[in-house]
Amino acid sequence: MSDANVRIPEEAKDRLAAIAAAEGLSLRAYLARLAQTLLTPDERAERAERASAALREWNGYAPTPDEQQDLDRELDRRLARVAGR
Repeated sequence: MSDANVRIPEEAKDRLAAIAAAEGLSLRAYLARLAQTLLTPDERAERAERASAALREWNGYAPTPDEQQDLDRELDRRLARVAGR
């Protein structure tokens, strides 16, 4: 296992350390677990394509690129509202 130095604001480090401690983990273990749970952009794209294929096969749902863009905008709008932005 290699070590890495990452520069982040002290507040962010303290927050991550508190979250890790609350889960009974060291900051190192927490960050390693976090890295395993996040998807890369390529992994997200592959999952999205698999989900789209499953929907097409299941019920014929196949939005056009314009419809998909509208749906993405609506999702972004709703997420922003929930996040209070």
